[in-house]
Amino acid sequence: MLSEIQLWDIGLIVAGLVLLIWGADRFVHGAASSARNLGVPPLMIGLTIVAFATSAPEILVSVVAALRGEPGLAFGNAIGSNIVNIGLVLGVTAMVRPIPLESATLRREMPALLAVSLLTVSLFLDTRLSRWDGIVMLTGLGIVMIWLARLGLRSAANDPIKMDYEAEIPDNVSTKMAGVWLVVGLGTLLIGADWLVDGSINVAEALGVSEVVIGITIVALGTSLPELAVSLVSALKGEYGLEIGNIVGSNIFNLLAVIGVAATIQPAAVHPSVLSLHIFVMVAFTLVLFAMTYDYDGKGKLSCLEGVAFLIAYIAYDSYVVSQNI
Repeated sequence: MLSEIQLWDIGLIVAGLVLLIWGADRFVHGAASSARNLGVPPLMIGLTIVAFATSAPEILVSVVAALRGEPGLAFGNAIGSNIVNIGLVLGVTAMVRPIPLESATLRREMPALLAVSLLTVSLFLDTRLSRWDGIVMLTGLGIVMIWLARLGLRSAANDPIKMDYEAEIPDNVSTKMAGVWLVVGLGTLLIGADWLVDGSINVAEALGVSEVVIGITIVALGTSLPELAVSLVSALKGEYGLEIGNIVGSNIFNLLAVIGVAATIQPAAVHPSVLSLHIFVMVAFTLVLFAMTYDYDGKGKLSCLEGVAFLIAYIAYDSYVVSQNI
């Protein structure tokens, strides 16, 4: 079975992932710089524009996959990316350095992530995502962005996540250069998404597995690499609010934007494995993270041991998916 995979398809996947990672970095850089030059407060930029832009690889993959008539790849990518973000990204980061949980803003974001996850489950239960389901999710995305913008305006001046965003969002980039990076990043993302979807569909056909499985494993891991890099760098800098805030924001946008766009463009039946396993694993990871971060008084933290538990759970899940399908 593995011998049927063409090196060309592997090359497309690798090249697509490289372009997505670089393009996402430039797109975030351009979007954040443009917003700052327009006078948007750093925390609002971080909670809305950066969170949305960080999910740009998943969103572009979703658009391309849906236009190709393969929305299952988009669904798998969104669900898998959320599992990767919590299990692998937060797990590895907490192992490198425990993550203090001090941000009141983050405490308000976590229930929103849980609510969005449960909304996604409710829409999946009838085994089909219609165009109306997609519109509901995109409407929810608009509501969440407005709420996050208001949250950014109301947050305390001394909230750690606010100070982290102020330190990280570029303030020395001209509006012209910010616009250039925005366009270059978006163009690179489009090319990378096109190549990644091409290669992934061909590999799925060669292995005889569903696009959902490829989306949950290969594509989800690849499109989450920017979050892993950002989180590790943030942890080493001591910017803990930025680190976990990016993950929570990215997971919200992954569900509402990625699945919402795919369902709106190409309504489709939900693969049985999504309902029997994957969506509930995603909710379980989210619930555990919610339990770990919800009830704290400024002294709590995501410990190294909890990071190990997340990583082991992620490896066990991914290993099970691979063993059952490949």
